[in-house]
Amino acid sequence: MAGFLKRIQTGVVCAAFALQLGTIGSAQAADKGQVTNLPLPRFVSMKAAEGNVRRGPSLTHRIDWVFKRRDMPLQITAEHGHWRRVEDRDGLGGWVHYSLLSGTRTVIVEQDMMALHSRPDPEAPTAAVLENGVIARLGECVPEWCWLTAGGYRGWAPKSRLWGVTPDEIHE
Repeated sequence: MAGFLKRIQTGVVCAAFALQLGTIGSAQAADKGQVTNLPLPRFVSMKAAEGNVRRGPSLTHRIDWVFKRRDMPLQITAEHGHWRRVEDRDGLGGWVHYSLLSGTRTVIVEQDMMALHSRPDPEAPTAAVLENGVIARLGECVPEWCWLTAGGYRGWAPKSRLWGVTPDEIHE
């Protein structure tokens, strides 16, 4: 009888361990898109000059508004078939067809008169000054700085003054 109870106890422990591993695996899977298997959330940009933002992931859903800025950075928060749920820097969003989006990384400047520096150093010479709301192409990012291209100008900007890149993101 003691041997039988020992086997049951071992079986219960093994089942609990397997259940825990399955829970960990599904939690990790939740961080990736079901369609693309790419990380969620992630940043993309508008490929089109205009894009309908719908209430749900299909053409039958109502259009809530229209994004009207090419290269605007957006954050994908969910995927469903050919549709991506996106948010802009103000937290507004909805469902957009994937063909309107690009993997090209852009950011929005969130400080008025932000200096682009020649090196990732606040004391470095200023290459240009960007206004609040300017969209720039994202290049390399180091722990606190990102290389940007905007309006023919290039330089380093403090990551904390940009929307479209995470604080811990390193981009080469």
